[in-house]
Amino acid sequence: MFSSFLAASLLSLALSAGAFPEYRSLAGLSAAESTPGAQPPPPAINDTSSKLVFDEAHPWEPLRPGDIRGPCPGLNTLASHGYLDRSGVVTPGEIITAVQEGFNMGWDLAAFVTYAAFIVDGNHLTNLMSIGAKTPETGPDARTRYYWRFEHSRRIRGNFLFNETLFDQLSQAAIDFGSNGTLDVTSAAVHRHNRILDSIARNPNFTFVTPRYLTAYAETTFPLAMFVSNQTSDSSMTLGLDDARSFFQKHKYPDNFFRRNGSYGLTEVGVLGAEVFELFPNIFPGNNEGVGNYVLDPEDPGFNGDGLCYAYYKQTNFTLSLYPDPTDDLRTALQQNLASFYSLLGDPTCEEVFPFGQ
Repeated sequence: MFSSFLAASLLSLALSAGAFPEYRSLAGLSAAESTPGAQPPPPAINDTSSKLVFDEAHPWEPLRPGDIRGPCPGLNTLASHGYLDRSGVVTPGEIITAVQEGFNMGWDLAAFVTYAAFIVDGNHLTNLMSIGAKTPETGPDARTRYYWRFEHSRRIRGNFLFNETLFDQLSQAAIDFGSNGTLDVTSAAVHRHNRILDSIARNPNFTFVTPRYLTAYAETTFPLAMFVSNQTSDSSMTLGLDDARSFFQKHKYPDNFFRRNGSYGLTEVGVLGAEVFELFPNIFPGNNEGVGNYVLDPEDPGFNGDGLCYAYYKQTNFTLSLYPDPTDDLRTALQQNLASFYSLLGDPTCEEVFPFGQ
């Protein structure tokens, strides 16, 4: 059932649950505006042991005028501590390195998620993207939107503002179902399930299909795996609510915070994500046709069948729709970035496609 969970759920992190924002083509950019173009992913870090990351070299600093923060508490924290540029405008390579250095996310997971997001959110000519709102700092007509749509953070932080009501709901799930009032696998799964049921009950346009369907379970694991100081693969995966608030509301490491010991990559997120799903396994891909009328999508494989290939082709087709007639420089950058992305899928059963040529 979960043969495609590892990669397909991470591929879906780049795409949202609802309608995509409107984009304009970059096809009209001049050659003078088309640097530096696509870049390959940086190498993995060598040291994946636990270490103090809230250190003298990475102090927390409040936002300056013009600094961008988005819905992902992890990226916000990395920027506010200087692991990412504090402006919030970054390259995909900088994100891949920062999430490894700051949280010990596995290189395979970091590179896969980042390139999946950059393909639809980044400026392929300048190799820049925003971790939050669209900004001209990424280059002319940069198509940046809210990166890495982590469901808890997307719902709790919204676009920029912390939502106390939704954090209270997360806290209540931790108090009622968590180990000693903490966020753990059970309470996180309960909160996830409650949010899905709430959306079905109140949102007539609620859509829960691949890739968002797969994202929901993978991303629920991230705070448990990476927001706990000195976490290990054998730890209890419990996050205190004060520490959760520090990340979600202040985008700040808790004092004396050590990154996890040992990286958290594709294998680990597959195992823990499956555990989250199995606590409430009766929600299948579908969408509302009016409030409370949730209709299943018979074409969407979800966790069954080859969800990876389904999501890969869906992603590729959407990218092509964003760039229907690219200039030569843009076409070259798209070719290179899509090739890098496919190479990060591991060993998929689907063939690579070349919508912009080879």
